[in-house]
Amino acid sequence: MRYRFDNTLARSTGRLVGWLAVTCLGIVVPASALLVWTDPSSPRSLSGRLTAVWRVSAETLRLGAVTGAPLRMLLSVLLGLMALLYVSTLIGVITTGLTDRLTELRRGRSTVVETGHSVVLGWSEQVFTVVGELVAARADQRWSAVVVLADRDKTEMEEALAAVLGPTGTTRLICRSGSTADPDALGLVSPGAAHAVLVLPGTEAAGDTETVRTLLALRAVLGEHAGPPVVACVRDERYRTAARLAAGPRGIVLESDRTAAGLIAHSALHPGLTPVLRELLDFAGDEFYLAAAPELVGRRFGDVLLDCATAAVAGLVRADGTPVLSPPPETVVAPGDRLVVVAADEDSARWEDCRALVEPSALAEHGAGPVEPSRFLLLGWNRRAPHLVDQLRRCARPGSVLHVVTDPTEQAPPTLPLPLPEPRRTASLVDGLTVTCGTADPTDPSSLRGLDPGSYDRIIVLGPDTGDDADRPDHRTLVVLLILRSLAQETGHSVPVIAEIADERNRALAPLGPSSEAVVGGQLTGLLMAQVSQNGHLAGVFEELFAAGGSALRLRPAHHYVLADRPASFATIVAAARDRSECAIGYRWHDTAAAPAGHQIRLNPAKAGRRVWSRADEIVVVVRDGAAEGGAGGAGGADGSQVARVDAS
Repeated sequence: MRYRFDNTLARSTGRLVGWLAVTCLGIVVPASALLVWTDPSSPRSLSGRLTAVWRVSAETLRLGAVTGAPLRMLLSVLLGLMALLYVSTLIGVITTGLTDRLTELRRGRSTVVETGHSVVLGWSEQVFTVVGELVAARADQRWSAVVVLADRDKTEMEEALAAVLGPTGTTRLICRSGSTADPDALGLVSPGAAHAVLVLPGTEAAGDTETVRTLLALRAVLGEHAGPPVVACVRDERYRTAARLAAGPRGIVLESDRTAAGLIAHSALHPGLTPVLRELLDFAGDEFYLAAAPELVGRRFGDVLLDCATAAVAGLVRADGTPVLSPPPETVVAPGDRLVVVAADEDSARWEDCRALVEPSALAEHGAGPVEPSRFLLLGWNRRAPHLVDQLRRCARPGSVLHVVTDPTEQAPPTLPLPLPEPRRTASLVDGLTVTCGTADPTDPSSLRGLDPGSYDRIIVLGPDTGDDADRPDHRTLVVLLILRSLAQETGHSVPVIAEIADERNRALAPLGPSSEAVVGGQLTGLLMAQVSQNGHLAGVFEELFAAGGSALRLRPAHHYVLADRPASFATIVAAARDRSECAIGYRWHDTAAAPAGHQIRLNPAKAGRRVWSRADEIVVVVRDGAAEGGAGGAGGADGSQVARVDAS
């Protein structure tokens, strides 16, 4: 019976209306008759009661309640039906209009009416980092907004951002759906009125071409209008020139693969720098700012280092925009120069003479010892690997060795000699770095054991390209790390491991020892994009820091600057670093009280602050000629400690 009823309803709309009418009459007429027959005041005659039943039924169905001649009753029914048709049609039109409007809003196709907002174009692994940092950067502003445009469902984007970022305070997250290369879709986010526009790198193989198309579409939308600063990111360096041309004069184009490779190389050459870079790049604590100080014009840079009580001076940006980090102490501050400082915010620099805080009796007399060559083991190969090898080639100490091991199923390194059967007997010398190659499955414990990982000073683990296994980018890396951890437990010798992680959520899962690091290249690239979008003048500063052979961050043992195990002020550290043509901007110490225990970073400490400097403490300094400083030290011991010669130059 139900099957036949369903088929009847499915045949046509008329049958559905008919059954609806029959159902209504079957309920309304008997109920009306029951009301009339149970009413003591109803007429006694049958015709009177039938008339009363008609009146009650007509009033219920809104068909009029006219009685009398049949013609009058038919006209009343006709008028009632017309009124019902009009009202139902009107309600349908209004409902359809509201539904379409709500659907359009859910699809993210309405125009954003905002000014001074930040616009993020595209969706990649950097989106959560970029949006989170933009929210943090504008936390002190009321009613700020961050607008995301991507070719994804609006509701899915909002739910994903809310799940990762949580409450955003007074900053509103607005998502719009559409192609970032479509000028009409770009018009929805009002880029001309924005404070900054950020174009994220694509995740697909053709992501860089899509970035260039997005920049061209953005120029088409802005027209002759200068527009806001634009920060874009490409993965392949071949597209960087085209992206720069498309971005226009106010555009800044970063290269994610080279940046990520540089971060991995810095971590391998100088352990402990990744947390320092993360502290400098996020907006949670102290970061780089440019401070104008006309009252310091004509003073020597070495004196300026102790002239600021609330900020750590790291360099200069010349009047023509050229960054000079950690210049020689005798450099004179010229008119129009701005100081590169590490501070809590843009306006916190307070100029005050701190030379009286220096304690000459606490200064250390001995210098750094020689740095020995290092042996690196590189497991895996991806599109960032050539940049990594180039960075190691430029920065590693002469005599260092890099052994590249690729999986037999992976593409052979195109920039290196073909895989060699005896990698340690036949080698390729590249600018003082001996490069050897071999093949092995790093997920096979026996193959990995045959490489003798304990004989190396650093082990670098690269994951596959995201496109190769987009849903599980870190699975192989985690397996390799587990095997390395097991081999270290077998031999009792722990070698520091630098692991490339694609998903920030997998950082906590990575089985790394205390002297090892996980580098989330996408996250640090996102942090860099957010920093540059808020202050475009910092682009040159960060490019100088990340470039091989330029200025660089280093961690140096504190006892190279002040006497160990005795109190001294941070101003004394700054003075000691100045005498070595370095700029001290913070320190790292091992905090046993933290949960879990580990190294803690403190940037821009008060120069008047005094503490006991142990041999385990390290000073964060900015140095010149980073290539000459290159080279990692020995491997960490079984307890995870680092040998003193690590980065001790």
